[in-house]
Parts: sequence; structure tokens; C-alpha cells
Amino acid sequence: MAKTTRKRATKKPTRKNKLGVANSLVNNINAKKRKGKSRPKSKSTVSKKAYRDMQNNWGKAKA
Repeated sequence: MAKTTRKRATKKPTRKNKLGVANSLVNNINAKKRKGKSRPKSKSTVSKKAYRDMQNNWGKAKA
């Protein structure tokens, strides 16, 4: 019986956006904050509810 070999699936490197971080809402917010280009809270594009929901899921592994 011939043994078949399978190549392991390698994880593709995540693409980086113009801020130099992997694309995600949280990464984009934090990258802008580090660069000093943050908007004031009054001109935020993320609602308080959406940000709170994101915080509730931080650190939880996806199944």
C-alpha cells in the first residue's frame, strides 16, 4: 500500500492596511490612536453599543 503524503495547510499572512496593521476594526482604532489621528468622541464612527459589544468578545476564541 502506497503512503500518501499531504502538505499541511499553512496559514496565510494577514494583509496589512495603510496603517500597517491587520484589518480589523479594533486594530484600526488602536493604530489611529497610536499615530495621533484619533477623532474626538463627538465625531466617532463607532457607536457606544458596538464598541461595548466588541469589548465583551475580546480574548474569546472563535469556535
